[in-house]
Amino acid sequence: MNLIEQGIQKGLISISEDKSRITYLNQNKTRNYNNPEEKVQAETFLQLVQTYGYSAERIKMFVPVTMGREIKEADIIVYKDDACLEPYILVECKKEEVSEAEFSQAIEQAYSYAFALPGEVKYVWVTSKIRQEYFEVDKTKNSRNRLPDIPQFGVTTVANYKYVYGAEYLPEEKGKQKFFGLSVIEQSELTKRFKQAHDALWAGGQLNPSEAFDELDKLIFCKIWDERKDRRMGEPYDFQIITETEPKSEKGDTEETKKQKEIKRRNKENETLYKRVTALYEEGRKKDAEVFRDNIRLTPEKIRTVVGYLENVNLSDTDLDSKGRAFETFMTDYFRGNFGQYFTPRPIVDFAVNVLPITNDSKVLDTSCGSGGFLLYALDKVRKQATEFYPNYKNDTKQYDRWYKYWHDFASNNLYGIEINEQISRAAKMNMIIHDDGHTNVITSDGLVDEKHIEEYTKNQGFKYNSFDFIVTNPPFGSTVRQTEKAYLKTYKLGKKEDDWLALKSSPETIRENQNTEILFIEQGYNFLKPNGYMAIVVPDGILTNSSMQYVRNQIENWFRIVAVVSMPQTAFMATGAGVKSSVLFLRKWDKTHEEEFENKKKEIEQKILTDSHYKEQIEAWNVEKTKKQKEKVSELVEKLGITSSEAKKTEEYKQWNSELSEEYREKIDNLKGELAENYLESKQSELPDYPIFMAIAEDIGYDATGKPTNKNELIEIGNELRKFIESL
Repeated sequence: MNLIEQGIQKGLISISEDKSRITYLNQNKTRNYNNPEEKVQAETFLQLVQTYGYSAERIKMFVPVTMGREIKEADIIVYKDDACLEPYILVECKKEEVSEAEFSQAIEQAYSYAFALPGEVKYVWVTSKIRQEYFEVDKTKNSRNRLPDIPQFGVTTVANYKYVYGAEYLPEEKGKQKFFGLSVIEQSELTKRFKQAHDALWAGGQLNPSEAFDELDKLIFCKIWDERKDRRMGEPYDFQIITETEPKSEKGDTEETKKQKEIKRRNKENETLYKRVTALYEEGRKKDAEVFRDNIRLTPEKIRTVVGYLENVNLSDTDLDSKGRAFETFMTDYFRGNFGQYFTPRPIVDFAVNVLPITNDSKVLDTSCGSGGFLLYALDKVRKQATEFYPNYKNDTKQYDRWYKYWHDFASNNLYGIEINEQISRAAKMNMIIHDDGHTNVITSDGLVDEKHIEEYTKNQGFKYNSFDFIVTNPPFGSTVRQTEKAYLKTYKLGKKEDDWLALKSSPETIRENQNTEILFIEQGYNFLKPNGYMAIVVPDGILTNSSMQYVRNQIENWFRIVAVVSMPQTAFMATGAGVKSSVLFLRKWDKTHEEEFENKKKEIEQKILTDSHYKEQIEAWNVEKTKKQKEKVSELVEKLGITSSEAKKTEEYKQWNSELSEEYREKIDNLKGELAENYLESKQSELPDYPIFMAIAEDIGYDATGKPTNKNELIEIGNELRKFIESL
């Protein structure tokens, strides 16, 4: 039950049926509950009563404060006495979406209210629900000292930290500070915290949004690592603001001295926080150096800002779906604006993963994983399977252990990703960490280098050829790998010029000068897959339709059983900045025996056609015939013009005539080749094993060209049918 529900139940507040109005019953005040700031104020009031133990009768809201000639309004004041004459705590509330600058302004506003009120305001609390700041105020010294919290009712001193491990199990002692545990929060609030922490890092101009995203990733990693650390009951968490008590302002201090003391104390707090956070970072990096290769590059002040947003959140116990969606939402919004090329629309990801028979024993790879979408959907698929097997895991310890092991071992040991961009790779790793591990097998590497180079560079021994059950990927389109830049191009069969079975003589192996990345990723998928393993790969339609790509299609059918071709609408990738018409190609790798038999059979067909057609003999006969006609023409011109043979060949008449003759014989050869190519296709169809291929066209896949959701997603129905088709194979 949340604070609002508890407040209604205890008769502290009531909310109108349409949820537009809230009434504070002890004050008989009704306010607009649609106002974002009012929601924060309501929860803060209820916290003061239900969490901190103050009497509702000693709390007043919307209290007039005289500021010179103006009358302002303090949001909440807690009084020492029943008559509400001695103000004790002043609270200033702001909406959740408040900016850093606005929050700083709110602190100054609250401080001025505290000094303008009659009596002795001892504490100030400024809150946006997402962000908190607490102060101890001393009017006689004109000072304010930052605190980690305000005191609960009956407590006279406040400890210099707030959050401890196992707080809920610690006995309460009268007159002593009650510590807090970390809180599980809703997805929407967690998304806001991620976003506001990110905005706070770059808004000042010291970092660009991309760098800020990178640094926030590191601190989220530190936060999760802090929660996972072993600590004794009641021991404080490291990832929190712990205040310093010295040096304090004294009554005789000048304003400048007070200011310098406050700066010195804050700097000391920030430095010790910086040391604790960087120590967490180094501990985590020792376990997995691949997660983050470079150091934290934030100032202590910036680290404090982020810690302020996340210190009270329990990421470990927050529901996996909620925290995963929160990070995905925040990351997706960010990527859409900055790295759209790494973002595959989720309806396509969901479709590709869900039709494949992935289980917790499957080894899954994305060779160009971007932000990790395909891997996370594979993890989600296995987690759902775990829940089907162990539906009572939340209430049964044995079921929980089996449920957790079922999907967690899969996440840690069976999910692999490669991403060439280190920053995006880092985001994918963090995405996996947020979803509870699996990050150790996401590496930063060119996805087209071979297994040995991957192991040498990353020390990860899991990226072995012929070892993966499933590959799901959306490789980059249109990029070109040049032989002069990437030596590995010569190791790819599709990086070489294809053999022409109609060539009259064999030519030495020729390396292409360049090749498109999407073509090489098909071959790399073949390399990594086990025999009978599946690959779902997004490809531009040109690979499937252009005549110049026939050699690629030939090689695909040599390597794979073509399972399905599902055409995407032209608008599928427009929202991420790409307009190439594409399809999702589902392939199943032949075993080596079948592959060799298939290739041998194709060669037999080729040889039979060449033999039966007397192809080489016919070409040779035409060459002889052509040479004879050329000699006759030269003799005719010699006799006609009285010139030598050499001079005859240089005349315009001969050149024109020879050009037409050459075109005639070239056309004969081309026609013969075309006829034999048709014979080859017919023979293949009749002599090679035939099998059905699932074909579908999706026109509406759940969103339009701008990314806006539509009312229909045809991939759901197509996916249901394709899943049945794959199960039948």
